[in-house]
Amino acid sequence: MVAAQPLNVLSLVPIPTGLRAEIEAFDPQVHLVVAPGWFDGEIRETWPPYTGRSYLNAASLGTGTRAERDDLLAQADVILGGFPVPLDLVARSPRLRWFHQTPAGASNLRLCDLWGSDVIVTTSRGLGNTLPIAEYVLASFLHFARGFHFGGLDHRCGKFDRFAYRPVQLAGKTCLVVGAGGIGSEVARLAAGIGMRVVGTRRSPDAGPLGSFERIVAPERLPELLGDAAFVAICCQWTPDTERLVGPAFLAALPRGAVLVNVARGEILDEAALLQALEAGALRGVALDVYVGEFEHEPPAVLWDDPRVLITPHVSGGTDIGTTRPLELFRDNLAALCAGSPLRNVLDWSRGY
Repeated sequence: MVAAQPLNVLSLVPIPTGLRAEIEAFDPQVHLVVAPGWFDGEIRETWPPYTGRSYLNAASLGTGTRAERDDLLAQADVILGGFPVPLDLVARSPRLRWFHQTPAGASNLRLCDLWGSDVIVTTSRGLGNTLPIAEYVLASFLHFARGFHFGGLDHRCGKFDRFAYRPVQLAGKTCLVVGAGGIGSEVARLAAGIGMRVVGTRRSPDAGPLGSFERIVAPERLPELLGDAAFVAICCQWTPDTERLVGPAFLAALPRGAVLVNVARGEILDEAALLQALEAGALRGVALDVYVGEFEHEPPAVLWDDPRVLITPHVSGGTDIGTTRPLELFRDNLAALCAGSPLRNVLDWSRGY
């Protein structure tokens, strides 16, 4: 639909000069305002304190007055945001038609009034730093397979325990990828590249090519894959169907000494069941780039203190190589909006992604 009146686009994240020019050139009615960091002060006051400390620049307290920020939102037809965003975007943006977020997952919006609203929301699903996240998974596999976690223990003790390492070879082992999407496909490619047999799950197993997967099944057939899964990567979206998916039955079905890596959302893993599996010695190691309540507090000490558990602060997507793919998707979707065409990656509230 060609806009009959100005289409006001508000970006809460920086946009490179080239992409900004492309966005502004789509339609003479597009009016773009780029205001990164403007709402940081409000976010610190309304989100849990841990969120502000972890995700916002310590020196950033926001820009402009409350009235000026209210005016930006009141005029916005389209908003581009990252994480975190103001919790009351819908209440303060009466003209808002579409919100796009640069993160791939949608669960970070659960505290915001966008969740379940009538506003069209699109995510950057499949377009984030999928390769760095896949490298994180493979590095975690190797960390525990080679027994590197014992190196830290030996360092603190001041002596070697050579027989504790028990290194295993990745080549020839089965890697299970729960969620064969953008991230999961990259995990499969890297794992297959070093000789692993890769299997996975996907909501629509026949929706695309197998790629590096030997086999992809629907989620309800996941139990068929657990018995051989010496290495497991959790890459799926957090939805009502996947909450606590990795629970007692899942963990009990894995071969003894399996390695588990979660780069999705903490709520997909039942932490109480994980602790029981660790206490029973059923797992060789667990790498968690996410955990329950990660936006609100540090991980529980009982997990952090276990040398078989490697916990990082949601940094698996970090890299020295930047990507603009989420912004390019926003550019393409804005062109589609101006032309009256469907948008890509529209969030389905019933599915949660």
